[in-house]
Amino acid sequence: MGRLAYGAALIVLTAATACGSGGGSRADSTAPAPAGTAPAPVRPAISWPTYHGANDRAGFAAVFPAPRTLGDVWTAGLDGAVYGQPIVVGGTAYVGTENDTVYALDLATGRQVWRRHIGTPVPRSALPCGNIDPLGITGTSAYDPGTRTVFVAAETTGGRHTLVGLNAADGRVRLRRDLDVVPGRDRTSEQQRGALAVAGGRVYVPFGGLDGDCGNYVGYVAAARADGGGRVASYAVPTRRMGGMWAPSGPAVGASGDVYVAVGNGASLGGAYDGSDSVLRLSADLSRRLSYFAPKNWGSENSADQDLGSTGPLLLPGDRVMIAGKTGDIYLLDGHDLGGVGGGRASLHGCVSFGGMARDGSSVFLPCEQGLQRVDVTGGDALRRVWRAPGNVKGSPVVGGGAVWTLDTDAGVLHALAESDGHSLASRRIGEVSRFASPTLAGSLVLVPTMRGVTAVSVR
Repeated sequence: MGRLAYGAALIVLTAATACGSGGGSRADSTAPAPAGTAPAPVRPAISWPTYHGANDRAGFAAVFPAPRTLGDVWTAGLDGAVYGQPIVVGGTAYVGTENDTVYALDLATGRQVWRRHIGTPVPRSALPCGNIDPLGITGTSAYDPGTRTVFVAAETTGGRHTLVGLNAADGRVRLRRDLDVVPGRDRTSEQQRGALAVAGGRVYVPFGGLDGDCGNYVGYVAAARADGGGRVASYAVPTRRMGGMWAPSGPAVGASGDVYVAVGNGASLGGAYDGSDSVLRLSADLSRRLSYFAPKNWGSENSADQDLGSTGPLLLPGDRVMIAGKTGDIYLLDGHDLGGVGGGRASLHGCVSFGGMARDGSSVFLPCEQGLQRVDVTGGDALRRVWRAPGNVKGSPVVGGGAVWTLDTDAGVLHALAESDGHSLASRRIGEVSRFASPTLAGSLVLVPTMRGVTAVSVR
């Protein structure tokens, strides 16, 4: 299947990359070497600087071995659970934990290059609701090649949300920006779960609510300059409350710089449309909503908490956007004019979706509660379901080596499924992972975020 580059490209890097392993000074103390077998050779690393590798959120590794044998390489035990996807630059993987610590790990061995503790996370007992304890760094981090900075969003004491930029080579703090920029809201009810995105010199950070939708919060996306200057811009959903932007894949950014976000259920149950239960296309500076899509029955979906906010937008060839949500409907949208209420290009029923999608060309792989599915976009904007995996295999997928890599998140098992027909190629038990865990493909390794750190699996 073909691959059309869209947004940030995946670039093969050499050992001379400035942020590769080795040579960097260490921040804080050095952890002991991780447990595991002797490391397998690692190919030159493919840059994976953001969630699913690129700002279109495609999750596609153009260079990756076909799975024949999976083996354990290393396991890095860290100081908290890892909910975000590991990012990779050169020979180094970067992860943030719920204990508000950022780690740089050598890709070949899992050894700690540096770590930086950002602050004190918030215990569940100090929050009005929620399901993460403690609550620290949840959203996937992002790397800015222009400033060679790793960006994370941390929640700390008092429910404060802060964008922190770290020198990728040694972990030094380069900037801190306050992200609690929407007035009249309770910051302890806001949660930063979606992935960050870096584009056009800006860092985009989405916000939603805690599990339980409690308190006075509203969905919004903030944008801070990567160089630390200027004010922090934002766009808030024009609903009275809720309308969270919480999908794990976060914003997608198109080649033009436009920002696409998914929005959850809002306060309005009918009448005047309030901007919730939608996909939004925003200007790069977040000053304008350029277009939007909402299902025809957005009001009844709001009333039943059956909205589009559970899966982030995926950008496709031909200026198309795909979205799926809690109702079981998959929508194909025009990326320029999203269509307004009921204005999608095509739809297909049969996928209650949570997490992040992936694609190879126009073949899309969706994390469905009924089992991961492949859906192809065919000529004339038609959607065709090609195959469906067993119901227990439903984690947020990535694609490489002719395989779809996904997790049985309940059992903690990594699966490689054939792109062509979904049959099992290989599997490996990993251990406890979060519901929305998604693997990273790097060289000949699969990196999996776990409730105890990161596990690397070799592909031969």
